[in-house]
Amino acid sequence: MAYNSKPPPREGNQMVFGIRAVIEAILAGKEIEALYIQRGLGGGLLNELKDVLNEHQITGQQVPVEKLNRITMKNHQGAIAFISPIIYQKIENIIPEVFERGEVPLILVLDSITDVRNMGAIARTAECAGVHAIVIPAKGSAQINPDAIKTSAGALYKIPVCRHDNFMQTVKFLQESGLQLVCCTEKTNDYIYSPDYTAPTAIIMGSEEDGIRNEIIRISDHLAKIPMFGEIESLNVSVSTGVILYEAIRQRTPQPPEGGAKF
Repeated sequence: MAYNSKPPPREGNQMVFGIRAVIEAILAGKEIEALYIQRGLGGGLLNELKDVLNEHQITGQQVPVEKLNRITMKNHQGAIAFISPIIYQKIENIIPEVFERGEVPLILVLDSITDVRNMGAIARTAECAGVHAIVIPAKGSAQINPDAIKTSAGALYKIPVCRHDNFMQTVKFLQESGLQLVCCTEKTNDYIYSPDYTAPTAIIMGSEEDGIRNEIIRISDHLAKIPMFGEIESLNVSVSTGVILYEAIRQRTPQPPEGGAKF
């Protein structure tokens, strides 16, 4: 079931500083995990950086110079970038390939999961469960850094991660491609056992603070919650993901014949 493409090349969580160095990293095709630009900075070289960012659809975060100085005291010239240790993929390329292999897509969509260790733990479970890809928004998502890689036990090197700027449009693409959208949320009376996960499915998980954005809930095919019987009202999002993923796997796994195996 798993997406068996060649694992992306491994890179360190490399920091690049200096406007020209950042420009060259982008032009060399490096995946920018985070980019910080000094607030109020001007000049011709900065304009060149902005043009490159626009061309490659990369968003930088404007920050005070004090934040840059806390990251490094070297001559950063007002620009610091971090290169992702993985190469992001496009879900538009993965879905057709899964169908062409005769497999039933199982995609995990993470809406604004910002904790690095949760991201790693979720990726580990998803890879073990045979999820074809993880989809995350370009903004408001945890960085894929060495902590995330370590927590994932290396799973983030194996499972495709798709990071998209227009997150809502990407979710709609999944639905238009024939995948049912199953939102794991408390805003329903239906349990996670109700949907038929043997169909092409995208399971959507939200952050523990804000949950899944309303725009996605409104267009979803199923809302499903995990039954809770204790006094604590919620599970950690990585645990919740494991619970619903393995309900999907339970439904997709052929059961042994009645009576069990004979020896």
